[in-house]
Amino acid sequence: MSDLAPYTPPSDEDLRRLIRFSVDDGRIWLAGQRMLLVHAAALAALRRELIASLGTRYARQYFMRVGFTAGRSDAALAKTVRHDASFFEKFMVGPQLHMLEGAVRVRILSFAADEISGRFYTEVRWDHSWEAEMHRRDFGLSSEPVCWMLLGYASGYTSAFMGRRILYRETACVGCGHDFCHIVGKPLEEWGKEEEEDGAILFDRAYIPPQVTLPSNVRATTPSAPPELIGRSPAFRAALELLRTVAPTRATVLLTGETGVGKERFARLLHKLSPRAENAFIAVNCAAIPFDLIEAELFGVERGAYTGAHTSRSGRFELAHGGTLFLDEIGELPLPAQAKQLRVLQESEIERLGGGRCRKIDVRIVAATNRDLEEAVREGRFRADLFYRLNVVPIHTPPLRERGEDIQALALTLLQRFANLHNRPVPSLTDRAYHALLHYDWPGNVRELENLIERLVITTPDGMAIDAGDLFPDLELSENGAVVTSHGLLSSEDSKTPSSSLMDELIASGLTLEALERKLIEEAVQRARGNLSAAARLLGLTRPQLSYRWERKYAKRA
Repeated sequence: MSDLAPYTPPSDEDLRRLIRFSVDDGRIWLAGQRMLLVHAAALAALRRELIASLGTRYARQYFMRVGFTAGRSDAALAKTVRHDASFFEKFMVGPQLHMLEGAVRVRILSFAADEISGRFYTEVRWDHSWEAEMHRRDFGLSSEPVCWMLLGYASGYTSAFMGRRILYRETACVGCGHDFCHIVGKPLEEWGKEEEEDGAILFDRAYIPPQVTLPSNVRATTPSAPPELIGRSPAFRAALELLRTVAPTRATVLLTGETGVGKERFARLLHKLSPRAENAFIAVNCAAIPFDLIEAELFGVERGAYTGAHTSRSGRFELAHGGTLFLDEIGELPLPAQAKQLRVLQESEIERLGGGRCRKIDVRIVAATNRDLEEAVREGRFRADLFYRLNVVPIHTPPLRERGEDIQALALTLLQRFANLHNRPVPSLTDRAYHALLHYDWPGNVRELENLIERLVITTPDGMAIDAGDLFPDLELSENGAVVTSHGLLSSEDSKTPSSSLMDELIASGLTLEALERKLIEEAVQRARGNLSAAARLLGLTRPQLSYRWERKYAKRA
């Protein structure tokens, strides 16, 4: 063992350049991952507490799992550096990062691996293990190896790097009185049954120590299917609570909010929570039905009503009898269809196109729109009486940019969902990627996030982590990833703000915020000679953001 000559590692200068100390905002970055400088004494104190409260066996398991997670994170980084290097030099990213992170000195004694076949075997010498040093200081010599977190790191890193389950074991440990620590790594199945427990600890995500007694009010759970709606931000919770309150009633509900916020999902959940859940939920996109077919689609057709009507058929109202009819984009209905819609709401009966008798229906109406219907009423584009009939219980669905607390949970859920859908491994997101997600303006809301995550699940190579640059390749990111330029991302906490004198002038001008925004947009569009992409760059917006504001809010008023 000690006679083996260590392999010569490559220079770690490329890895050192990835470390950034962002002193202004108190963060340390290793490429896209946020890091911490933690006192070894603090981790040693945690070891003592866990050993005292749970015993050595379970303390070991938890430290191994923590190390395993750290190793997997570094493996994602290893896939992105040293593109033209040998396989061994690429693999050495992990051991060298482990040294740069202050955990242990690593020297490879034996290395036999094949990227294609997955064959792997290595022997490694560790010196200056922080765990061995701290354990000996606190407990003296041990009868069993004590480098738990280091073993977990090596197993997690190599497993992610090789794309198969690799387990490391200590054959010698400073904590046991040896001169240095010696570890061996090879595929899990080659270790035999004596290592089944360690395999379960590291590779079974739902693993719970079998002899730990949980409190009576706590139950061990395994991951379950995600709920219909995910969120804990105040605005989202307020909307969801109102939805749950109104669901058991017969009241008509009007869902408002920007495009892509998930209004149909709110409508489906309302139906599921209502007494009508066992009956039909019929969704109609009012904007997608041609003008001359709206009446037939909604109310049905009698045979011979018009050329080509060879058979009678039911409309959407009849199909939804006893259930819920969801009228999406209700603001797009033409005025004649609005009048007939109002009669249905008032009388609870419909008359098929070409028919001569009324049919009673029992339908709950849930409508949705991304337009300002009150403004449409003032402009004569929407009937006031229909608006008041629909607006019994208005529920506003908040845009994603106002749901910062929900973005990480949504992203994780979508990663799992689309990985299952496309039979792909679930990629991870770097800390910098999470920060970029949080600071993006999301003009397309949850639908835009869904499309982005699905594309990345499909295109991200196995074992690679998703970084901020993968999320928004057309946007300029700051060096530490904590802040991005204003091209579609919200400004950061340390971005420049208007001077006091400018603020005083704006307030003294008497302009409302909407009027000020409109003037800025009009000036930018004029300077860009009508080119919205150029105008967006002047304003620090994406083109979709400017297009939404210009075409939906201002251009039509001009």
